[in-house]
Amino acid sequence: MPDDFETLRDVYDAFNARDIDRVLSEMHPEVEWPNGWEGGYVFGREGVRDYWTRQWKAIDPHVEPVSFETDESGSIVVKVHALIRDLEGKIVSDGHVVHVYQFEDGLIRSMQIHPF
Repeated sequence: MPDDFETLRDVYDAFNARDIDRVLSEMHPEVEWPNGWEGGYVFGREGVRDYWTRQWKAIDPHVEPVSFETDESGSIVVKVHALIRDLEGKIVSDGHVVHVYQFEDGLIRSMQIHPF
């Protein structure tokens, strides 16, 4: 799992830098991704691209991993500090959540968001 931890560190760095292609390259083509902004899920790399493109036109999220561990099912559990600002820089949300990842063939297959 340490390689997956490093992959996820890179994914968080790329997300915060808005390097969408770098993030998507680490996702399974049929990834299931939570739409934490509007609700529900988006599917596939293009679904994630569309979601994030819309999101970044309205808010400025920054997520910083705090810890990584593997649970009993083999999922990777990442506690993150999530700071969300509006486009003028005003803080909309500042708190912690848990991201739970499943990998398939070395790529992110799914992610879920849970309360901290």
